[in-house]
Amino acid sequence: MTLEWEQVIVHSADPGALGQWWAEALGWVVVHSSDDEFEIRREPDRRPGLAFVRIEESKQGKSRLHLDFRPDDQGAEVARLEARGAKRVDIGQGDRSWVVMADPEGNEFCVLGPRRE
Repeated sequence: MTLEWEQVIVHSADPGALGQWWAEALGWVVVHSSDDEFEIRREPDRRPGLAFVRIEESKQGKSRLHLDFRPDDQGAEVARLEARGAKRVDIGQGDRSWVVMADPEGNEFCVLGPRRE
């Protein structure tokens, strides 16, 4: 049996707005848009993608799945994302080399520090 990773689903109150936020944050392209779904990918034919799907209930508690990103310059990337509306959040991580942030709908993600050799 073979499995191909297609996408990560993100439940959202406003899939278009949140999906567009992530498309701009990552520099990805929009491959599908409707009232209830919004999908982005690094390149049109490259998977996996992120699909934002409408859900009526609001986020409750800490996310059980989140994305980690490793930028060239952690401080600059955190500042850029904050300027776009992301917020730093404390989920009990303590003093770590990564920064935990939340997108405009409160979904946590991490901006990692330099890779260890």
